[in-house]
Amino acid sequence: MRSRTLILWLAAALAPCACAQNFSGIRPSPIQTAWQDLEIGVLIHFGPNTFMDREWGDGKADPGIFNPRQLDAEQWVKAAQAAGAKYLVMVAKHHDGFCLWPSRHTDYSVKSSPWREGKGDLVKEVSEACRKHGLKFGIYLSPWDRHEPAYRDNQAYDKYYTAQVSELATRYGEIVEFWLDGAGSEGHVYDFERYLETLRTYQPNALVFADVGFLPWGDIRWVGNEAGFAFEENWNVIDRHGYLRWRPAEADTPLRERHWFWHPNDEKSLKPLEHLLETYHKTVGRGAQLVLGLAPDDRGLLPESDVARLKEFGDAVRRIYGHNLARAAGAGGTAAAALDGDPDTFWSAPAGSHRAVIEVAFPKPVSFDRAVTMEWLNAGQRVHRYRIEAFSDGGWKTLYSSTTIGHKKIDRFPRTAARRVRLNILMAAAAPHIREFQLCDGEAGGTAQRSPRPAARQRP
Repeated sequence: MRSRTLILWLAAALAPCACAQNFSGIRPSPIQTAWQDLEIGVLIHFGPNTFMDREWGDGKADPGIFNPRQLDAEQWVKAAQAAGAKYLVMVAKHHDGFCLWPSRHTDYSVKSSPWREGKGDLVKEVSEACRKHGLKFGIYLSPWDRHEPAYRDNQAYDKYYTAQVSELATRYGEIVEFWLDGAGSEGHVYDFERYLETLRTYQPNALVFADVGFLPWGDIRWVGNEAGFAFEENWNVIDRHGYLRWRPAEADTPLRERHWFWHPNDEKSLKPLEHLLETYHKTVGRGAQLVLGLAPDDRGLLPESDVARLKEFGDAVRRIYGHNLARAAGAGGTAAAALDGDPDTFWSAPAGSHRAVIEVAFPKPVSFDRAVTMEWLNAGQRVHRYRIEAFSDGGWKTLYSSTTIGHKKIDRFPRTAARRVRLNILMAAAAPHIREFQLCDGEAGGTAQRSPRPAARQRP
């Protein structure tokens, strides 16, 4: 009798796992939805490569070349903030194996350099600058190491890398994101499970960025390119061999064409504002995270032109999207929670519905050229197909139609004047939840935009 009871109990406990998974039934963790609200981050590449005019180091550089005499981590952080970034990921060790903190497990680090007389800790300086100015802090630790002798032995290197994960996870406060870059590796086999068990021990809330192939351990996925765009149909749930997980996309792209590290006499590579705005629309505007690669120069400062461009970019985004016409007009009705400009409120369609409409009515016609729509994702991503429509000449005219909405969707179309506008959700897996439906006028924001030639390159 006891064995039968145990079998029945196990069957009941495992029943949810036996059910077939579906995309709309997968939900994010609260940590993932909070991370998606950050929207923009930066990734800092700085090290021996900076002083050698290189993108890829071979692990043979003399630590003595690392000596940035004017290094100012607060300048990096302030420039990132001006661009609208909410978090910063520091490359603590790139593929050359040089550590920007004084690791106990190798001498190939800042402690062997003349910088700060060998007593510096760049990871500490950057993490403290982030916390001082309100940015979340993340760490990139390359698994591939072209300097460390233990790399030739899988088990020995697993011990080494795990020890460094432990150092970084215990010394620098809360980590919002931990990057596992899949570049290089030369056939090496890593014990990723061991690495992540160590990370989770000390940083249980850190989200792990990795290629889709690292599905069992990743929380965030690489978007698949470094040109800075996500596909317009962008699902947060990934199917890998029948195993579904919520893994939102992060799109990384450098501020300078094809360059992650600083190079001298390279001003022409700085991306123009129009390019950066197009990148924003094809990342954040498609429900993905935008991560801009920043490269301090050999002084230890971001070049003045980079600082100016970052501010120009942030100002443009704030100018274009800082005025929600729906909220300003006091439009509301039953869908007021989606039109109030407050992403902490949301509107829900009636339970069991698979279609829905949110209409905005103005006292007189207004001009606009884009819509911003956000789903409340805590219950999963539900919208499959929708249209943005304006009432004109006695009927509804389609301004834009698409598939997914996700965290945020920005739809641009020819400038239109209308008194009635609606979000027409044509198909949803379950009752849609909409955090925001906004209308904005980019022309009034004073920006000219054109589609740039996308950059494509191998991952660093």
